[in-house]
Amino acid sequence: MDSNSASRLSVAAPSITLHILDYQAPEPIRSVAQGIQKNCPLDYACIINAVKSSEATSGNIAFIVELLKNISTDLSDNVTREKMKSYSKVANHILDPAVIPNWAFIPDKNVSSDLLQSVNWFARQLHIQNEPEHIVDEFFIQTKGFPINNNTSERSLSFSMNLNNTVEGILGIIEIPRQELQKLPPNASQAVGIAFPTLGAVLKEAHLENAHLPRLVNGLVLSVILPERLEQILFTFEKISKSKNARAQCVGWHSRKRRWDENVCETTLDTKHRVKCRCNYTNVMMSFSILMSPISVDNKVLDYITCVGLSISILSLILCLIIEATVWSHVVMTDIAYMRHVCIVNIAVSLLTANVWFILGSNFNKKAQDYNWCVAVTFFSHFFYLCLFFWMLFKALLIIYGLLVVFRRMMKSRMLAIGFAVGYGCPLVIAATTVAITAPGKGYVRHGACWLNWDDTKALLAFAIPALVIVAVNLVVVLVVAVNTQRPSIGSSKSQDVAIILRISKNVAILTPLLGLTWGFGIATLIEGTSLIFHIIFALLNAFQGLFILLFGTIMDHKIRDALRMRMSSLKGQSRVVENASLSPTYGSKLMNR
Repeated sequence: MDSNSASRLSVAAPSITLHILDYQAPEPIRSVAQGIQKNCPLDYACIINAVKSSEATSGNIAFIVELLKNISTDLSDNVTREKMKSYSKVANHILDPAVIPNWAFIPDKNVSSDLLQSVNWFARQLHIQNEPEHIVDEFFIQTKGFPINNNTSERSLSFSMNLNNTVEGILGIIEIPRQELQKLPPNASQAVGIAFPTLGAVLKEAHLENAHLPRLVNGLVLSVILPERLEQILFTFEKISKSKNARAQCVGWHSRKRRWDENVCETTLDTKHRVKCRCNYTNVMMSFSILMSPISVDNKVLDYITCVGLSISILSLILCLIIEATVWSHVVMTDIAYMRHVCIVNIAVSLLTANVWFILGSNFNKKAQDYNWCVAVTFFSHFFYLCLFFWMLFKALLIIYGLLVVFRRMMKSRMLAIGFAVGYGCPLVIAATTVAITAPGKGYVRHGACWLNWDDTKALLAFAIPALVIVAVNLVVVLVVAVNTQRPSIGSSKSQDVAIILRISKNVAILTPLLGLTWGFGIATLIEGTSLIFHIIFALLNAFQGLFILLFGTIMDHKIRDALRMRMSSLKGQSRVVENASLSPTYGSKLMNR
């Protein structure tokens, strides 16, 4: 076919060029079928090279799905093995794992459902010969079929497909029980099975109000095309995630409702590696898979540690704020001392608020989950945990400022403005950007938990990277302080600030490794198959962060202890004055005269 011919039109939608249409074609996408019928009616192969050479952008993916949808509608008569192969090559191009992230940017969330339904409809018109056939063997779509009748013994179709070009394949088996085959008439019929290893990752459910969070597909998506008399079918799915906590739920895809339906399937076996399902087959229920229940470590020890630890943490933070309010006027003698205690107060407030949102998220996970509410819980948890780290960063900046700036001091108001810009402004920018980018594609929160997603969009990096970078920066600052404070200070006017800087440095030197270690274990718990001991250590460190701040940020500071003693002595002195006055004769006579 001559692509430069003037009688042909290159149609880009938005960037796929198909040289198969007449110039006068008024509606290009609808005219593709006519062009295919004219140029390659036997195998539909004339569109393959144009599609495979195109970049799989979100716009091109939507265009290719629309193309396949039109082919299945207009060109599905007498589907041969060659036509099915060409059709599948086009579908395979947009199911590559490297392309999967681009699906999230398609505005129409029904596109993935349209693709599944189009492939099923096209395969329904496929004609199987007298022998079992391995029809399509692409990386990300396979099709097999065999003839059946009422005398056929129990038959099965077995698929083994790779994810991300791995060596070991994921297994999926379709079985038709003997008792079902006996329902067929004597004349020959056929069964067709189609397997998709990656389609489950992009298959979006049509959510109703108050619907659950997105549910994760944990096996192949298997479609079957059977005679109408067959009603029940058996499946064996190998789990993609083989965590011992990843329980499975057998489901069927309802093509009209565009959502998974757990009522049409029964789970007959659920082991660490495989799941067996018994499902009902209908014209609107032709595709089946397994969903993964939320991965959570249900352990009474963890629950107890978290409950007790958070209670102690919250009480410790409240006590920290009370102490700061009590001694405030005695400990903020210089600008640096003032900013130091501003940092402590805001660190305590940030962690206290984050703990409250953590409790809300934990209790919410166990109840009916509304996606929008879960996004809100995740956003505020993310924001306030980031605030904790950025106020720690500001503490480090305060140390550098105290060491390097000798003769010219910044105004307190300006220092406060910078502190709040770093402590709350930076976390707000990061948290807002993360939710704006990932929430539209339902990739902001984890499956079954109100926290940042890792599996699909790596949104968790928006917390992990800033937190770990701040930990590293703070440790470097502590080392710089350790080197610089060995040198004699210049002038006595700076000696008080140097003492304050040393106290800040000790505080940062203790709290930074604790926070870094805490969230290091937190990231480790996200790795599949992590030992229970990592979860317990993270629960301990995370739950007692408030106690650490009270001890190492407040109580261990001798200036705060001295101020507390003075305050207590003052209160005792006042109480003695009142007591002595009440016992004096003058006080008694005044009472008698009233």
